[in-house]
Amino acid sequence: MPPQRFALPTEAPGLAARRIAADILDGVLHKHRTLDEQLDGPAAHPALKSLSDRDRALMRRLVATILRRLGTLGHVLSRLLDRGIPTDAPRAQSALLIGAAQILRMDVPDHAAVDLSVRLVQSDRRAAKYAGLVNAVLRRCAREGQPLIDEVKSKNLDVAPWLLARWSAHYGEATASDIATAIGQEPSLDITVKSDSEQWATRLHGETLPTGSVRTLLQGSVTMLPGFSEGQWWVQDAAAALPARLFGDLADKNIVDLCAAPGGKTAQLVHGKARVTAVDRSPARMARLRDNLARLSLDAKFAVADGAEWLGQNHGEGFDGILIDAPCTSTGTIRRHPDIGWLRQESDIAPLAAAQKRLLQKAVAALKPGGMLVYCTCSLEPEEGELAISEFLKSEAEMQRLPIGAEEVAGLSEIVTAEGDLRTLPCHFPHQDPRLGGLDGFYAARLVRRH
Repeated sequence: MPPQRFALPTEAPGLAARRIAADILDGVLHKHRTLDEQLDGPAAHPALKSLSDRDRALMRRLVATILRRLGTLGHVLSRLLDRGIPTDAPRAQSALLIGAAQILRMDVPDHAAVDLSVRLVQSDRRAAKYAGLVNAVLRRCAREGQPLIDEVKSKNLDVAPWLLARWSAHYGEATASDIATAIGQEPSLDITVKSDSEQWATRLHGETLPTGSVRTLLQGSVTMLPGFSEGQWWVQDAAAALPARLFGDLADKNIVDLCAAPGGKTAQLVHGKARVTAVDRSPARMARLRDNLARLSLDAKFAVADGAEWLGQNHGEGFDGILIDAPCTSTGTIRRHPDIGWLRQESDIAPLAAAQKRLLQKAVAALKPGGMLVYCTCSLEPEEGELAISEFLKSEAEMQRLPIGAEEVAGLSEIVTAEGDLRTLPCHFPHQDPRLGGLDGFYAARLVRRH
């Protein structure tokens, strides 16, 4: 008789996605690793390649939902646990968060959410002893969780307290609360098109924003969307698309784009007929920028270098324009990168502000007389925006502000400050469908060299 063939035991559907989600959550919350490095590139989670597109999308949504609602989910679980969330087994904590997020925030049957979270802890040596606890707590969560959320809706628990305090002090408590609400929403997909935004809005089942960006709720792989492989557009938040437009007519101007990767602003500058040199210190990020421009059939010069050092060595007779998209805390992008709100600390601001100051100072000598400097950051912190430029202008007599007019930003006076700078907030661009509202928090100032 032929030997009996036995089928290998199969894993419960969806468990692999949840296991990887748990690993990535542990990376953010306990190892201070960013989502980007865990999802893409050489340091990405090794098991990601084994997931189907559907499971990969589920994993990403799970992680993002938990990080966007971490404070609220933690509150609910703490109310349901007599002794708090177990601290000796990270997998138990992750399993509880994954289960609670599915029960309270996602369209997943409660029994499936509970069962798969129990399986998660059962497969982990340190966490296995908590399987009964996870089962009991998540069943209670399904029965009692929503009222526990309702009782803290107005407390903005999903923003780190130090950030909420800063935003309240700078923007006022009402606006800070609006920002907190906005960054809790899953963002739409914004794209910058080469031409005919109305046509692309129709083809991508989206809408054209006043600033010209196209916004859509289409999900799945971006590379499969119409026009991507043909190089007709690139992904870029509507706020991030504004600073490069502040140069005005770019034809034949010699422009440097500092800290250029991943290349959305570089693409705008090249598409505007400027002669562009893109500078970034990261070889990996520069490789990504090259790939993006190649897909778009756009050409630029490239330099892998520290921006400030490169400016000091390569300005020659001076540039017509310099765009500084400075390294910053990136707190304006939390709606798209929810890990930032939990990874950043207030102590990060000062060293980044010092690096921004160095870039600004180096840019002065590298500009031609009459040359234009556009400085921007995707931060909501005044030290990296309004205060940075105020201090810079006090110390640099050669530079003066060229105020931005509302007519340059589609008449949107609410995003232009009294001083004539650009300031977008995540709560701007409200929409009756919250998924189609909001944009990243950006600051930009336009300066010119006098002599």
